[in-house]
Amino acid sequence: MRPYNHPPLFFTPGSRLGPYEVLTQIGAGGMGEVYKAIDSNLKRSVAIKVLPASLAGDAERLARFQREAEVLAALNHPNIAAIYGLERSGDTTALVMELVEGPTLADRIAQGAIQIDEALPIAKQIAEALEAAHEQGIIHRDLKPANIKVRSDGTVKVLDFGLAKVMAPAPGSSPNLSQSPTITTPAMTQAGMILGTAAYMSPEQAKGRQADRRSDLWAFGAVLYEMLTGKRAFAGEDTVDVLSRVLQREPEWGALPAGVSPTLVLYLKRCLYKDSKQRLADMHDMRLALEGAFDTTAPQTTLSATSSAPRGRLAWIAFAVALVAAIALGVPAMRHLRETPLPETRVDIKTPVTDEPMSFALAPDGRQIVFAASGDGGPRLWLRFLAASSAQPLVGTEGGTFPFWSPDSQSIGFFADGKLKRVGIGGGSPQVLATAVARGGTWNADGIILFTFTTAGPLFRVPASGGQAVAVAVNLDGRASSPSFLPDGRQFLFSTLETPATVGIYLGSLDSPNTQRLTSADSAGAYLSSGWLLWVRAGTLVAQRLDLTRKELTGDPVTVADPVASYGPTPAVSVSTAGLVAYRAGGTRRRQLAWFDRSGNALGVMGVPSEDNLSHPSVAPDGRRVAVDRTERGNADIWVLEGTGTSRVTFDAAADLSPIWSPDGARIVFNSSRKGDSNLYQKSSSGGGAEEPLFESPLQQSATDWSNDGQFILYFSLDPQTNGDLWVLPMEGDRKPSVFLKTGFNEVFGQFSPDRRWVVYRSNESGRNEIYIRAFAATASRVVASPAAGQWQVSSAGGIFPRWRSDGKELYYIGPKGEMMAVPIAATETTLEPGAPVTLFPTRIVGGGADNFQGRQYDVTRDGRFLINTDLDEGSSSITLLQNWTPGSNK
Repeated sequence: MRPYNHPPLFFTPGSRLGPYEVLTQIGAGGMGEVYKAIDSNLKRSVAIKVLPASLAGDAERLARFQREAEVLAALNHPNIAAIYGLERSGDTTALVMELVEGPTLADRIAQGAIQIDEALPIAKQIAEALEAAHEQGIIHRDLKPANIKVRSDGTVKVLDFGLAKVMAPAPGSSPNLSQSPTITTPAMTQAGMILGTAAYMSPEQAKGRQADRRSDLWAFGAVLYEMLTGKRAFAGEDTVDVLSRVLQREPEWGALPAGVSPTLVLYLKRCLYKDSKQRLADMHDMRLALEGAFDTTAPQTTLSATSSAPRGRLAWIAFAVALVAAIALGVPAMRHLRETPLPETRVDIKTPVTDEPMSFALAPDGRQIVFAASGDGGPRLWLRFLAASSAQPLVGTEGGTFPFWSPDSQSIGFFADGKLKRVGIGGGSPQVLATAVARGGTWNADGIILFTFTTAGPLFRVPASGGQAVAVAVNLDGRASSPSFLPDGRQFLFSTLETPATVGIYLGSLDSPNTQRLTSADSAGAYLSSGWLLWVRAGTLVAQRLDLTRKELTGDPVTVADPVASYGPTPAVSVSTAGLVAYRAGGTRRRQLAWFDRSGNALGVMGVPSEDNLSHPSVAPDGRRVAVDRTERGNADIWVLEGTGTSRVTFDAAADLSPIWSPDGARIVFNSSRKGDSNLYQKSSSGGGAEEPLFESPLQQSATDWSNDGQFILYFSLDPQTNGDLWVLPMEGDRKPSVFLKTGFNEVFGQFSPDRRWVVYRSNESGRNEIYIRAFAATASRVVASPAAGQWQVSSAGGIFPRWRSDGKELYYIGPKGEMMAVPIAATETTLEPGAPVTLFPTRIVGGGADNFQGRQYDVTRDGRFLINTDLDEGSSSITLLQNWTPGSNK
């Protein structure tokens, strides 16, 4: 701040405030008066800012300032002037700050435009200060040259960080726009108050709206423009004239010096977009642009070769992403590049180990990618900016799968713990939107999320803010899955793998129940805004033109990549609005059924290694045979393994899954989609005879146990209103099911105790998956006792997939890191007492410690051996990022 005459002063030389001795006044303005002082305790010079009377006399705002100052004091960055503390004496409140010697940036600009090689290092330090503050959720709100100092050694210090949030303006407008930290007009109310200096205010601030980090990006762009040109980006004779130019006019871009690279010009323009939604959203990207990270050559405007700018492939990725976005937006400086197609490139993005290789999604803006992986902890979602060199886990997304983006690329939807959730990329706790265990969702600009409640079932819609999920009317003889909105936000793609006659990709609409089958396909489709539909066919990613007016595919399919993985209807493919394509070629991972003792010692294997096509192992009562569901040529059936031999049990074209043995080993119950949603069937374990339907229901069901006395089958159904519910099906009499446990929580994967007096199951009633036990009583044909008579929690830190030991004196389950857990059980006729959980041994079980649609992947024999579907692969295949794809180009 420049010294100015403003009698009377709060302090005169020699005055004291606590341990501080005032030396001289060094500045004043709307933010208060500033004095140089000596700290008598630490023997250092400090700056003391005395708060203006309008603030010091308002108890509420003073308390707000106290809280803000506490937050700002946590900022520790070499380019941010530090706050040391608050001092109070009588009615005087003062802020003690780091004393920064040297001229302000405003003083430097007053001498004329700053040379490029001097301006960019200054700008980079300002960007680093803003980036560090934004990462902690702190916004400056009043960035301008007068609040930036440049020391003699070249170090930049940004002053008054965040103080505009709590400082109210003095009545009236200041005629000195470079010094005024806040301005108002008499017509403005408190709610519509404009904060910031007019010459550097964003349009949203000029309209009296709340500032965010994009407002700081605007101010930074205005400061950088002024540094390079010596002129204000938005100049005027008075406040009204300046604000009018901010809202309606563009800076004089021709005034920029010729040595500024086109890429940096592009990023500077993106800082000054009037629509904040189109503006550059992150200071991280602007800093990289200043470092030259997005330039393909070594232009004059980059920093020195010793700067820390990313090099190589990551820099090229970021540049290409920015270039594609710039061309799509019609940036004038880039239009001439439209005539010169960019070369097609494919680069690999390494990820941590994952059991969900299909769970990844590119952001619509093409700048970020989210994926499911384990890393050093349990399975969760990870976020990576394509311009960065590493990914970071998203807090609160443990067990998250099948992520999808909001249209503005600021939030992510995902599925975890039987719920549809959303989380902002800036942090914060996830919000539960609806009950769902689906494989994928889609989000339109009207705030509607489309998803299926189960892995394949009716389509539902729910507001992105949460609320009641409502079924979407779709004329379809079968189950829908994997919805994906088209650019208009009303039409959407979805798929079905129901029967050979209906399998394929469909076009639907929120405005009509009518659907149009586009093509037969092995997977769901993804739509590129350039007019191409992509899907996986026999392991190859293909594309074909989609005419949305005629609602049909045209031309011949072309190959995009080979091989590309898919699992059921879910392809390992994602696209962005900016035109990028991401895919995984190696989504398949080798599995091996292996035997272990309770110490984790390997005892042998069952069968041969497979690639993602064998699941849900169930050991027969004789301990020799194992039933599994096995997928061959896209069709899942029940198979029985014995020794080195295998035999097929079911042969229907529908999906037959999750086998459970009868107590005598003669029959197998399984769930099948051959009549709509998954219903229960049984068949001879020898494979002979017909499949017998047990009963039909509109809800998806899965059997999880057959009682030792043969009288009851325990299964769970998925209800959109009550989540997972436990039901009991009598195998005698009229076979009418009875509900055992039905709440608003997700109760699944139950098993009878060997004596049938107890049921163990998994529930998320505590907020995470845990293992519980309830009492069970029934006659020969129906459940007669209330399950509310007793309940015991068995696990203490999360758990899935419980199994009883054959004598009922111990329980097993999978812990949160995929470890095999055991709990001793002491039971009487009416009560039981679980012991403390103990870890038996770590596993490499398929699916790890998350219930991520892999299902139960282990079983326990009567003699205490563990059969575990073991993941043989150490690592995870990369995600390939395809840029500038041109049909017919070489792969």
